[in-house]
Amino acid sequence: MTESTCIPVVIGVTGHRQIRRENESELRAAVVSELKKLQALCPHSPFLMLNSLAEGGDLLCADAAEELGIELAVVLPREMADYEQDFSDAGREHFAHHCERAGQVFTAPCSEAVPEGGEKRNDRFRQAGIYVAGHCHVLIALWDGETGHSGCGTAETVDFALNGNYAPASGISPRFGSNTAVIHVFTPRGGKTGDAAGNVQILGSWDTVREILCRTDDFNRNAASMPLTGNSRLPAEAEEEPALRKMEAVSRIAGTLSRQAAGRYRRVLALLAAASSLLTFAFLLYDEAQAIWMILVCGLMLAAAWACQRYAVRSDCHRRYIEYRALAECLRVQTYLRYAGSSVRAADLLSWTQQEETAWVLDALCALTIAREPQSKHDIRLCWVEAQREYHRRAALDAGKKLSASDLTVRIALFLSVGLYLMGVGYELLCGGLIFSPALAVADVELWRTVLKILMGSISAMTLFVANYYGRLSLPRTYSDHQKMERFYAKMSAQLEKRGQTEELLTVLAREELTENGNWCSYQRDNKPDIAI
Repeated sequence: MTESTCIPVVIGVTGHRQIRRENESELRAAVVSELKKLQALCPHSPFLMLNSLAEGGDLLCADAAEELGIELAVVLPREMADYEQDFSDAGREHFAHHCERAGQVFTAPCSEAVPEGGEKRNDRFRQAGIYVAGHCHVLIALWDGETGHSGCGTAETVDFALNGNYAPASGISPRFGSNTAVIHVFTPRGGKTGDAAGNVQILGSWDTVREILCRTDDFNRNAASMPLTGNSRLPAEAEEEPALRKMEAVSRIAGTLSRQAAGRYRRVLALLAAASSLLTFAFLLYDEAQAIWMILVCGLMLAAAWACQRYAVRSDCHRRYIEYRALAECLRVQTYLRYAGSSVRAADLLSWTQQEETAWVLDALCALTIAREPQSKHDIRLCWVEAQREYHRRAALDAGKKLSASDLTVRIALFLSVGLYLMGVGYELLCGGLIFSPALAVADVELWRTVLKILMGSISAMTLFVANYYGRLSLPRTYSDHQKMERFYAKMSAQLEKRGQTEELLTVLAREELTENGNWCSYQRDNKPDIAI
């Protein structure tokens, strides 16, 4: 797998412009050290530094990234020709060097609504800070720790990262203290004195961010040997844009990995259900038929169930099945939005529950959407709306068949249970002396009574299998969800035909699909494989 199908670990940068020359070596050493720690934590992941390349801290961090071979993405606060006027002659040359080596250079879009009277200079720097804070896994801040007052400086960017204190044009900010960490490298400003330059402290929730980074790296490791098979979901012209190709490729890889994990998960469910049923049957033979050796079979089934449980834990198949599908679906929505020419970000439309439960998916979405704003618009009615309508139609049919099979099994088990019960009552009336003296003489009353008990227990074991396997698949809910989404896409197709492809309709489409996926993730989390015996 090439890096184009990996999720990059994105390191955002913010820093003071005025850095004392005598502190530069300590500051650079501190930044290099922290970057090396992050690389060691995520050995299977490519790294990307998101940087505005302002003189001072930004350029110092860009030098550190170049030393470690970390790719650079430059998000400018203003257009290049205008922004270059902010630099000294030496700084402009330094800036040009890093722009030349950067993988992409673009101007920050407006994340907030444009203020009345239009944007001012500070507003553009504020938008660049919001973009950096909102798209990185970790923010490195070369900062003196003092509160800012400009609304667009280093202190504000730290606040954007830790608290999301800005108002996105739509949705809610995907940044808050529990899913973000800031590596604060103490940086005295100008002629001020204070603590030793280069001292490092972590702000935010490092434990949570460490888990996010580890899960991101785990995804990249699992995807390392995964070939990108199948056809693109988008028309051929989408191949012209690298950002679309990247998102679509990672979405397909995530979908493939989710299906693999789903296969393991369902095999675990089947084996646990079979072990539970066989254990019940073996215990019946041990207890009722006095088959003493069946106690060994009971032990074997317990060991088999334990081994299945341990395999489920080691393979992490249940979590990967859910979260890789969540990533695939979120990226697919973002891909369609970008193909449609929309500036709406799927990350901003995720519910609070989704942001909390799958924070690494949220960060992956942010990392994979680092690119200039879409430059062209395309019709998405056929490739998105109609394609999803057909998918949910077929999926509803498949879920309906499985649900019918489950219901049929339950009805058969119920019929057999009632039949065996009536046989048992008849036997006890005629041969067992339940009410009056036996009407029929049977050579060995207890033998046949034991056979009936074993048969009835076997039916219970079969019912247990159905409950343990089909019950965990949530078939009624799945069937209902597919039917609802098919109707939704039919309605949206009609709306697009009538009203055209507006930002409002695209936002409704994206939000509903993300919500449906979030609901699926929520009820699937309750179906974790366990030893339900």
